[in-house]
Amino acid sequence: MLKGKDAGNPFIDLELTATFTQGAQRYTPDGFYDGDGTYRVRFMPPTAGEWTYTTHSNHPDLDGKTGSFTAVEGGNRGPVRVANVHHFAHADGTPFYPFGTTIYEWAFQPEARKLETLATLKKGPFNKARMLAVPPYKPNYIDGPGKLTDFPFVGTSRDDFDFSRFNPAYFRSLERDVKRLSDLGIQVDLILFRPYDKGKWGFDTTSDAVNQRFVRYMVARFAAFQNIWWSLANENSYIRHLSDEDFDRYFQIVQQYDPYNHLRSIHNADRIYDYNKPWVTHVSLQYYNAVKVFGVSPLLRDIYRKPIVHDEINYEGNSASRWGQLSGEELSHRFWIALVGGAYATHGEVLENGWISGGGHLAGTSPARIGFLRQIVEAGPEGGLKPIDQLFVMNAAGKAGDYYLYYFGEDRPTEWPFVLPVAGLRKGMRFRADIIDTWNMTVVPVPGTFEIGELPRYRAADVKNRSIKLPGKPYMALRIQRVGEIPHGPTAATPGAAADD
Repeated sequence: MLKGKDAGNPFIDLELTATFTQGAQRYTPDGFYDGDGTYRVRFMPPTAGEWTYTTHSNHPDLDGKTGSFTAVEGGNRGPVRVANVHHFAHADGTPFYPFGTTIYEWAFQPEARKLETLATLKKGPFNKARMLAVPPYKPNYIDGPGKLTDFPFVGTSRDDFDFSRFNPAYFRSLERDVKRLSDLGIQVDLILFRPYDKGKWGFDTTSDAVNQRFVRYMVARFAAFQNIWWSLANENSYIRHLSDEDFDRYFQIVQQYDPYNHLRSIHNADRIYDYNKPWVTHVSLQYYNAVKVFGVSPLLRDIYRKPIVHDEINYEGNSASRWGQLSGEELSHRFWIALVGGAYATHGEVLENGWISGGGHLAGTSPARIGFLRQIVEAGPEGGLKPIDQLFVMNAAGKAGDYYLYYFGEDRPTEWPFVLPVAGLRKGMRFRADIIDTWNMTVVPVPGTFEIGELPRYRAADVKNRSIKLPGKPYMALRIQRVGEIPHGPTAATPGAAADD
């Protein structure tokens, strides 16, 4: 923290950075004005030990300040980043499997509602939350118990908003909420831009100059939080005055000024942004059909060569809107389709309590089933699930020769011949199997073990041609895991298979 005179407009005229140094490591984050003559430069040390710093500013009260501090180990695993092409891990290498939820307007709720939401998240299955950085226009934010008193810009209505000046009190409140989610181990997918003002506030029609200042201010304030993911927009193409080229520019600003390389993506509406662009770290997709059937996620993995997160797959609920009418069974089913496709998914709920808009409590039946799936994934192969034979076996993922997770969806098989794709197999390998009821959340071991026989060209059967009896119900799965030593001899490879992760 630095103190200085509030001269001119510090949101436009101020230049402030600090260089933090430890050996050959150098980081130079932006600073920002926090109101009342207070200026801050935030730093997230990537390593423990002594760091020194020097400030640089066109404000004489802030320039040339020097000092040092010691960073200590505190159990922080560091920001989440892309790992193994299609997955995620913390900076320390700990795998991170995103099981997200949607609480767009949680940060704008009364404190009692926020505390209720935190209590729900603390005991729930979710480790990522998508939330807006700027409130949408709604009448209850103007009058009544939900009335907002602070806005991102100085002012209280479109008639007097000063888009050249940010309101530090608003951002301090948002920071507090991001920190509270961090304390629960929840990553925050922070959405910078959105439509939804309906001409009332003008936050979704601001000029390019205002937008660029806003992006830099957000990065300066929030990049030092380890649990931040940058979402450039929600339903970006509904912000009609901004083109993909505008979002290219905002992406590049985030990339340039975020010293810690937090994850970056954008959420689409009726026009899908080009996720192949180099400043996009992962795909944040709203395309419902991609998780209604098997096989789409593996195709997206091959197209983008980046992690695929289906961030909006419709919501469990009883909404009049068609996007909020899923049963708990259907939403859970879509999660399973995403995960066995080597991708990830995000939950949402629009029942009477209105979870996606303001949090509160969860009333749906899908969160417990999503938590059950998370337990299965986290107990599986380290680094995430990979499609096993995506060209011919679309409902299976895992690690070839080691671990297989088959999901049968709405089919009702009564038996499953023990036959595996040959990739990674050796004759004599032994496996055990579990029957998983994904809705009733049960795992029933299959007696005995299965042994791989001869290795033909494509698929290898149990040496005794045995099958596994199944109950003939929907939403069943099989987990198959290798046991014992790996036999000697060559390992089979899949002819024409795609490159590994």
